Amino acid sequence: MSEHEVRLTVNGIERAVRVPARRLLSDCLRHDLGLTGTHVGCEHGVCGACTVLVDGAPMRSCLLFAVSVDGAEITTVEGCRAVDGGLGPVQQAFQDCHGLQCGFCTPGFVTTITAYLRDHPEPTEADAREAIGGNLCRCTGYQNIVASVLQAADIMRSER
Repeated sequence: MSEHEVRLTVNGIERAVRVPARRLLSDCLRHDLGLTGTHVGCEHGVCGACTVLVDGAPMRSCLLFAVSVDGAEITTVEGCRAVDGGLGPVQQAFQDCHGLQCGFCTPGFVTTITAYLRDHPEPTEADAREAIGGNLCRCTGYQNIVASVLQAADIMRSER
């Protein structure tokens, strides 16, 4: 099986990795780069647990081959931290609002919401529900996740 060199900037750090052509981005992140924050749930792009930002856009890493994003900038949940290494605004909001239950789906929500709030800094509750519509929480804790979106928006506005 031939391997290909893939160069990625992951959470601001340039990385090079040799992977088989059919290595999924989620597997590359978890197994080749040791970034286990990205979870793989359904492996069909339905649940959103594996969502990462590819050049700033939320994408399902279980549907992308690593070689197809060669040269891209990837942000995982680990990259959604604050500059000082503490919790980022979305992560802080999840903690404050009890937005995570079992936590399995949380990384996908955090990356999705991070990208959403960058472009929509003042969401309504209905906007928040729409923003997370593509992510599934098997614990069904959506009320607290919606509250987390609104809290994260408040935190981000206060940091400006």
